[in-house]
Amino acid sequence: MGDVLAGIHSSWEFDTDAVLIRFERGIRTPKLFHVLGERRIPYEALSSVELTPGPRRGTVALRAVPRPGADPLLDAAGGQLREAVDPYRLVLPAEREALAAYYATELQSALGRDADLDAGYFMVPAPTAPLHFKAFDGKVSFDGKVVSFRWFWTGASSAKWKAGDQSFAVSELAGVDWRSPEAADGHLRLIRRGPDGKPEESDSGEPADQNPAAVVFGLGYGLVHESLPLAASVLEAVQASEEDPCFPHPDSVRDARADPADIAERIRHLGDLHTAGLLTRDEFTEKKRELLAEL
Repeated sequence: MGDVLAGIHSSWEFDTDAVLIRFERGIRTPKLFHVLGERRIPYEALSSVELTPGPRRGTVALRAVPRPGADPLLDAAGGQLREAVDPYRLVLPAEREALAAYYATELQSALGRDADLDAGYFMVPAPTAPLHFKAFDGKVSFDGKVVSFRWFWTGASSAKWKAGDQSFAVSELAGVDWRSPEAADGHLRLIRRGPDGKPEESDSGEPADQNPAAVVFGLGYGLVHESLPLAASVLEAVQASEEDPCFPHPDSVRDARADPADIAERIRHLGDLHTAGLLTRDEFTEKKRELLAEL
């Protein structure tokens, strides 16, 4: 098509095989759009196109509906995104409804023959690593191959301090469970892969504040524009690791030397837990020995 349709917060540029969505960086633009910047959506990644009344009087909304499994961002979101931060929705003034209807028809005719089927792989790229954000109980980092949790002594539970800071190679993960920070129990939980290659059942039942493979969100922590892109990037990497043997083995992640300052801080916190009666002397001694062995 080669045309550009400009709307509120974003514009769509129609190419021969994809629509390029460019997001504005204005102060009223949702922060998730700032992070995404622009996204290239192949027509074969879409299932349908919708034209509906907009969020405010005098507006219309053009929405491209992605095929299930085509976009790691939406797979990670699991239907929890508000309409206002839907990256597939273009809001336009009502006087441009006829033009929007024209492009909706053109876009519908460009969809692939498998539009009504689930996608077998991710067709839309996730935000690229490295990515990081602060949760209530720790800092989460992802460098493209390893997800790291570094606990905060002010928020992490004693169970997480006992377990110590965590690093997970993508190759040992089966997926990601992202619960929006706008929900009461917002969290990011890594779903580990069991010996049989299937997701570990124990990971889904343990509370996020006790699970060393999860972080807890809260007021001002794990915000959507920070935590969701990371979750999507991890999810994309998990899928890639199932086909690519070049991801590091979990043991190589754990062999990395720890920061002595971090070890000292963690030992001090373990001492506080022992003094408070939350750790026995044997538990404190054993965990201290494990931490010192990491140096």
